Amino acid sequence: MKHQFAELIGLVFENIDKGRSICKIEIKDELFNPHNVVHGGVLYSMADTGMGGALYPLLESDEICATIEIKISYFNPVRKGLLECSTTLLNKGKTIASLESVVLNNGVLAAKASGSYSIFKPYNTRQKS
Repeated sequence: MKHQFAELIGLVFENIDKGRSICKIEIKDELFNPHNVVHGGVLYSMADTGMGGALYPLLESDEICATIEIKISYFNPVRKGLLECSTTLLNKGKTIASLESVVLNNGVLAAKASGSYSIFKPYNTRQKS
């Protein structure tokens, strides 16, 4: 599946499996904020995209998911090297899933996130009454 935003920030998946994913970003200057560290939104986007990647293989062919909320905690600034986001499914119900992501920068904890996702059939695939 083409993911234009992931391409924009240089995010690539190394592994996608049922309930797990690993994605990476090589740090480049375009990702920096005015303080010369990677913008927190990049780490947030990694976690969000990683969570979707881990959840999609568990969905039925007519289902999609959407982020309900994500809580992220930042621990260390990111200035160079590689970001790696490892995501694990915590729980999947019929309509809600909970996941957790850990973002490392060269092996050092940069951020940790937990998120909830809605699972649903898009409007154009629902049966009409």
